[in-house]
Amino acid sequence: MGATLIDLPVISDPRGDLTFMEGMRHVPFSIKRVYFLYNVPVDAERGGHAHKQLEQVVFALSGSFRVKTDDGRTQGEYWLRNPRRGLHISRLVWREIDSFSQGAVCMVLASEYYDEADYYRSYSEFLKAAERAQ
Repeated sequence: MGATLIDLPVISDPRGDLTFMEGMRHVPFSIKRVYFLYNVPVDAERGGHAHKQLEQVVFALSGSFRVKTDDGRTQGEYWLRNPRRGLHISRLVWREIDSFSQGAVCMVLASEYYDEADYYRSYSEFLKAAERAQ
């Protein structure tokens, strides 16, 4: 379906938990970009696009939110609320993020540098590309 959950390692002791990730080891690509979404209004929607080549892993570092995915054939819905669990989203997967809790922080690891030409921002154009790729 183009989206899978990834559990990261944790080291726990009385001082708290430490979670780490390494590209090509815990994340299935070399990490070229990291960005955060925060101060998102609880009724806001983010995403609303797909990528031609880029892959991502999305984490809820704090709070929670929903990620809806669509690969052109199958739709999925994932609630992220554990900072140790990320959602790997492959290329050619439409994603929408909503239902942000108050104070939610979303971190995204990306396989490529930002390139506007890599985006499908039209759902109908995405569906045509997804159909061609099948």
